[in-house]
Amino acid sequence: MTLTDAPGTTGDTGATGARTIRIGTRASLLARTQTDIVASALRETGATVEVVTISTEGDRTQAAGTPIAGSGVGVFVTALREALLAGEIDVAVHSYKDLPTAGVPGLVLAAVPAREDPRDALVARDGMVLGELPPGSVIGTGSPRRVAQIGALGLGLELVPIRGNVDTRIGKVTRGELDGVVLARAGLARLGRVGEATEVLDPVQVLPAPAQGALACECRADDAPLAELLRTTLHDGSVAVAVTAERAVLAGLGSPCDAPVGALAEVVEDLDDDGHVVERLSLRAVAATADGALVRASATGETDDAERIGQALAEELLADGAEPKGATGIGPGA
Repeated sequence: MTLTDAPGTTGDTGATGARTIRIGTRASLLARTQTDIVASALRETGATVEVVTISTEGDRTQAAGTPIAGSGVGVFVTALREALLAGEIDVAVHSYKDLPTAGVPGLVLAAVPAREDPRDALVARDGMVLGELPPGSVIGTGSPRRVAQIGALGLGLELVPIRGNVDTRIGKVTRGELDGVVLARAGLARLGRVGEATEVLDPVQVLPAPAQGALACECRADDAPLAELLRTTLHDGSVAVAVTAERAVLAGLGSPCDAPVGALAEVVEDLDDDGHVVERLSLRAVAATADGALVRASATGETDDAERIGQALAEELLADGAEPKGATGIGPGA
């Protein structure tokens, strides 16, 4: 684990108003951009913030073009969490979809900020959408979930593994190496590149990864003042409810974060029996079976019951034959 401390980082453990809050981030442009969202919000409260860049195993293998050992799950997360537990940083900012569903003793998820559009996006040659690409067109994606769902559309596209940052992936299209790539729209939006998408994929066809487009801010469980600052400054309750349900599906299926599982929840307005407007949770999910088919399910319920709704939907998918497994050697897709 390589740490690069910003100048002036002190590690003071006093009150948040009299300390430098060290926020850990991966080195990629997207990770730094996401971290800047959190850093800027904290600075607006008057807090002193420094950013600490951490090189992860996932970053190093990605840069070298070598496979990730094991399933690839958590490779972009582990180093940040180790730095938190060691007291080398105070906050870790994660892409929520990359977090393993199991928590880590000593750490707490303090805030889930506002979410970007969670849908997937296509960047294809000649401005084409999926339905316009001729059969045999080669589409790059690092996500088994996208492979399963796009393959099920029956368009005759060839889906191939791809790693690298957003620039690397889109560059393969502009150089003619691929006919298109599929990425998270949220990443394009945060980098100011959403205009390069030739199509934003309808969740009716391709459900996003659980918690896609959302960020997660972790800190040490014993740092109550910082956890409270993160919560009051950044936490979005509706987003937290939605991603809790989505990730409960993933956990209920016993699947890693890179499994071919899609889930999307929304907090929507509804009318109760007395005609009053209330908020309810709407959840949709899809998972693969052992023979590569897809099973789908949906549910609605109360917002304070998000985890149970997600778990119940996972049980329904399992009863219908879902057997999702993570892919060896492919890390979380952008």
